[in-house]
Amino acid sequence: MSSATESATAGFLVWRLSMKWRVAVDRAVAPLGLTHAQYALMGSLHGMARAGLEPSQRQLADHTGLEPLYVSKLARALEAAGLVARVRDPHDPRAMRLSLTEQGSDVTRRAITVVQGLLDQMLAPLGGQDSPRAQQFARELATLLDAPLDPHTENDEEPS
Repeated sequence: MSSATESATAGFLVWRLSMKWRVAVDRAVAPLGLTHAQYALMGSLHGMARAGLEPSQRQLADHTGLEPLYVSKLARALEAAGLVARVRDPHDPRAMRLSLTEQGSDVTRRAITVVQGLLDQMLAPLGGQDSPRAQQFARELATLLDAPLDPHTENDEEPS
């Protein structure tokens, strides 16, 4: 651990790690014509499609943690590039359903391969992606992501 991170708070370390990852993914997917945010959207669409889902922009925003307005902007840009299809939901005319085009699926598969290699590099100090340490790290990150930041705003129940 460097002297700059020895006394750092967990919040600072999480922020630095997320920034390091974002920059690394941006650089890795740039040759494919993507940004990290576009990759996150397309990779999520890919995974959801494999599960038989065609999410709305709102569902994709909830899944990725991106703001709905930002997902809409990204989806329009990816549609213009021929990578994503946007169609009105027949049951809710306000909602747009998203899916990858054939070209989008091809680009996404290539991007996933690149990002998996990057993930291998990042998790090498923990013993690699399949190591017990990396799996525990992933579980701990998931626990933090699942924890509400402000229970009073995320809980509809009245205090007792």
